Amino acid sequence: MRFRILGPLEVRGAPGTSEALTPRAAKIRVVLATLLVRANEIVSVDSLIDELWGEDPPRTATTTLQVYISQLRKLLHEVDAELGRDALVTRPPGYELRLDPAQLDLAVLEELHGRGRELMDRQDYRGAADLQRRALGLWRGPLLSDTPHGPLLDATAVRLSEMRTSALEQCIRAELHLGRHRGLIGELQAVTAELPLREEFHAHLMVALYRSGRQADALQVFARLRRGLVEELAIEPGRALQALHQRILVGDPLLLRPAGRAERTEPSPPAAVTRPAGGGAAWAVSGGLPSGDLLFTGREEELAVLGEALGPPGGGLVVLSGPAGVGKSALALAAAHRAGDGFDGSALVRLRTGGGRPLDAAQVLAQLLRRFAAHGAAPAGGGEPAAVLRQSTAGRRCLLVLDDAVSADQVRPVLAAMPDSTVLVTCRGVPEGLEGRVVALGVPSARDARALLLAAAGGTAPDAGAGTGAADVVALCGALPLALRAAGSLLAGRPRQTCAALAARLREERTRLAELGAADPALRPRLRQAADELSDPRRRAFLLWGLLPAGPFGLRAAAALLETDLQAARETADALVRAQVLQTEPARAGGTVGYRMPELLRLLAGELLAAEVDADVRRAALNRLCGAAADEVEAVGVFAGEPVEGRHPLDWFRGRRPVLLALVRQAHAAGLWSATLRLVDGMAGFLESLAAWEERSVCHDLALDAAQRTGDLAAQARLLRAMGDLAWQRRRVAVAEDLFERALLTADAAGADEERVRALTGLADLRLDSGATDAAAALVPGAPDAPAPDRRGRFESHRLRGLLALESHDRDAARAHFVRCLTQATELADARLEAYARRRLADLVGPRVPASGWSEVRPGVWRKEAVA
Repeated sequence: MRFRILGPLEVRGAPGTSEALTPRAAKIRVVLATLLVRANEIVSVDSLIDELWGEDPPRTATTTLQVYISQLRKLLHEVDAELGRDALVTRPPGYELRLDPAQLDLAVLEELHGRGRELMDRQDYRGAADLQRRALGLWRGPLLSDTPHGPLLDATAVRLSEMRTSALEQCIRAELHLGRHRGLIGELQAVTAELPLREEFHAHLMVALYRSGRQADALQVFARLRRGLVEELAIEPGRALQALHQRILVGDPLLLRPAGRAERTEPSPPAAVTRPAGGGAAWAVSGGLPSGDLLFTGREEELAVLGEALGPPGGGLVVLSGPAGVGKSALALAAAHRAGDGFDGSALVRLRTGGGRPLDAAQVLAQLLRRFAAHGAAPAGGGEPAAVLRQSTAGRRCLLVLDDAVSADQVRPVLAAMPDSTVLVTCRGVPEGLEGRVVALGVPSARDARALLLAAAGGTAPDAGAGTGAADVVALCGALPLALRAAGSLLAGRPRQTCAALAARLREERTRLAELGAADPALRPRLRQAADELSDPRRRAFLLWGLLPAGPFGLRAAAALLETDLQAARETADALVRAQVLQTEPARAGGTVGYRMPELLRLLAGELLAAEVDADVRRAALNRLCGAAADEVEAVGVFAGEPVEGRHPLDWFRGRRPVLLALVRQAHAAGLWSATLRLVDGMAGFLESLAAWEERSVCHDLALDAAQRTGDLAAQARLLRAMGDLAWQRRRVAVAEDLFERALLTADAAGADEERVRALTGLADLRLDSGATDAAAALVPGAPDAPAPDRRGRFESHRLRGLLALESHDRDAARAHFVRCLTQATELADARLEAYARRRLADLVGPRVPASGWSEVRPGVWRKEAVA
């Protein structure tokens, strides 16, 4: 059974079978195509429904999808009775199509392209060209050209189109190295006509023409591209292309010589001939640095720092560290190109294979030996690679970029073999034992990140200059360059799509990694590599922290998740910071250092946690986390007014609010009813004081559902009364009255005297607000001096009686009641109630001017006045 999607969808039986058995129904083709582009992965039911019907699925979508799956299983069984029976399996929350990679042309394409890139890195140009030509030969037309595309297939089409272009570019570059320039001219002319703004293909055409003796034609290619870039995008060609133009303009003889004419059968001729800075004989260097990244932009401050670090005098070690996907390799290459003129030779060595396996020291030295050993430099009979390399480079100042180091053992032998050279190492965490200047790289500035996003999108987007869409996409990608490039590819694939529309899709956390991974399949493996290289205890901690919502968290939360003490939690967190999967947050005055997990790593940790850790363990960890958060909120207390970490409690809560609200949703979704109630109760005063109406409403709904599920009548009464307060503040009087009455009945049923008083208070406020003073007075709980269930009840009784006295113009009685309010507030140590009582007493001396359109109807609660 074989499947082909690089063109029209095609399903065939065993080799030699001529008849294709492709589904005729378009909807079934969509289902099959979606499963094929995510072969051997679970595709959720939601994703399949989105692909089939978009934003307007029928009510019977799930049932209809099940019918399509049944028909597809029948088809697969007809194609291959043995393999088809078990190929399509149900795996919550969706389906998985299990295939051997050789059965799918897409998998073969990815394998050939990946191996070709690896050979290119090793400068095996003949092998690289052969593999990329084979990859290109698999295409029969546009991806799934006979099948309707939804969001996932659209994103895949963009990704594979870019892969096809990349394969073509690498193939042409390899063949130029092999001296096949004359045969490439026609192909390159067609490609540059199809892709009139792609600089790399114009560069290859310029080189091919120049090496074929057509210098004037090569210069015309540059002029035509420059004109197009200026007219279309108002930008000049990149530095690399301008440098190539200058070399052709002056007739550089070195540009005429290919670098790898016979790289595997005889010694290769040099790509460049340099002279050492101190004079002496010319020196052969094979290869040099690869071309810079055409999408690289910004990072001027970091380039300046690296430029200073890489500059003279002498050799040395510079370590560029940063999290996965932050752009270390692109920055290192850009810095090396800028500094390259001051060195006798340069090279880049990637310290991992294409599959991610680290190279050992012998492999690293062997690559350097092929690039730097001058002809005849090796002693007769060979010798140790380090000794040969030391002899070949003696007295020469070289610049080496060692990309993606894992351990010091990969680097130290190079430093010993080439002591006069400057070595720039990129890595996630700084390997233990490497001593040199360390430059820590974080995500780019907001401006640079936005520029990278739009560059990857092809230069612009429909709403690039308006609104917050681009900034939202940057934030949802965590400003990570690897993710921004993927997001840009998604925009490029749908030219009419706005940044705002893409941001709306990426806000769905469950599918964000899948969306970005469809545009760049390397994204998820690159991120996962960082997690998989952690030791077991640290990897478990990393996974558990996937439960955390986006935002900062402290050691108490970490300790709760890990079931450990603060010191052990700090040691684990610091280890993950060194591994670049966790970041520190600066401490505020009086506070402690906090932590934050990079956005996409947090989502990855959550996915791995769900796949690898038992549901009961996850639920228990979340319960501990919610308990720690509730402890913290309750300890701060909005009404005490005491500074927290140098800030007012409300300012402290503003920083925690997104995390706490997300925890409420997580707790409710996990069925942690007690945790849901505790969190909402702890946040109630903060949200009320901030007039956060929508957030209060969401929290009330979730908490009321939790209280009903547990049968907690007192909590139901409390929440119904709080919902009534909110409705009254929003001038939904009828709704408020109904909620207060329901709260009163529930409080009576629960025997909850305090909540009964609060419900009566709410009804009295409604009557008073409507001018029905007698009705309000009848609802005031208790006589003025009668004992109330609690101090807050006594405060509310005197508050209402004070307001009633003001309505009857009895200022002395009002003053007496507000003085008693002040007494109760002082005993409660509630700064908000105390401030309310003092303001009311001050009003009796002279009225204050309220905030425009707002009035204080409760202590610290302001209500928007109705517009006449």
